[in-house]
Amino acid sequence: MKISFHGQSCIKIITGNTTILVDPFISGNEKCDLKAEEQMPDFIVLSHGHDDHVGDTVEIAENSGATVICNADLASFLAVEDGLENIAPMHIGGKRQFDFGQVKLTQAFHGSQTVRDGRIINLGFPTGIVFTIEGKNIYFAGDTGLFSDMKLIGELNPLDVAFLPIGDNFTMGPEDAAIAARFLQAKLVIPMHYNTFPLIEQDPHQFVALLDEGISGKVLEIGEGIEI
Repeated sequence: MKISFHGQSCIKIITGNTTILVDPFISGNEKCDLKAEEQMPDFIVLSHGHDDHVGDTVEIAENSGATVICNADLASFLAVEDGLENIAPMHIGGKRQFDFGQVKLTQAFHGSQTVRDGRIINLGFPTGIVFTIEGKNIYFAGDTGLFSDMKLIGELNPLDVAFLPIGDNFTMGPEDAAIAARFLQAKLVIPMHYNTFPLIEQDPHQFVALLDEGISGKVLEIGEGIEI
């Protein structure tokens, strides 16, 4: 299985014959190396409804036929407002088996809304995501502040990889994310959600330096991946 990072919070997971895109903010994202029109994933997974996470979901799903996995409120919006049909609605605490493996949604402390035709639309609760694929557990925290129940996420799902936001201002900053890493006890921690905009500029290498002894951190450059 290969996992690659594509700026902001966009990651791609390739396992067997399946490609999964998470939070595909591509168009309008100067930090992303992908082109939306070239993406043909089998699944798109969304952590919440902010535009810098939903991104190019509708275009990619229409072009590829991908199944969109997200919270039920966002799923309803994408179906009614954008006409998407191939959607798998879930909610916090629930898990669901797919051909590639299991998806479980966890809580995240953030917001989730968009503006459409001058209307402010609430898109349900933000989520984190735990993927269980090929016997590996991958935690994608989404946009969130630090919360102590991250300890439970790590205890219930011994984590091989954890993607944590470090941008501060809208999410955890590096110091809180380092505490989150301590709570989660993942084998490998990878920073995300930084340097896309001036308000979230951070040095990811300084974040890695903050990690407790025994916790491994890795900064993935745009387009770089790991195999687990």
